[in-house]
Amino acid sequence: MLTDATLVVEILSPSTEGYDRGGKFAIYRDLPGLCQYVLIAQDRHAIDCFTRQPDGRWLLDAYTDPAIMIPFDSIGCAVRLDEIYDRVRFETDP
Repeated sequence: MLTDATLVVEILSPSTEGYDRGGKFAIYRDLPGLCQYVLIAQDRHAIDCFTRQPDGRWLLDAYTDPAIMIPFDSIGCAVRLDEIYDRVRFETDP
């Protein structure tokens, strides 16, 4: 059981996406140390990054540009979106 995470990253699947975005995120929001919750689509370039704000609200940043850097401030790094998807082939790829 997850109890003391700073960053949680989920790879979305069609069968679990609704739960990951809803019920599971509701549980994770109760973790006092959690700073970021990241959802990575497996079928397209799309990453949603939820970041806890100082007042407790969660801010969503949605990324789809392969060249953009995604900040993971909770662990002090940033990664380009296309690096996250390196070696991933989508059904729509030639």
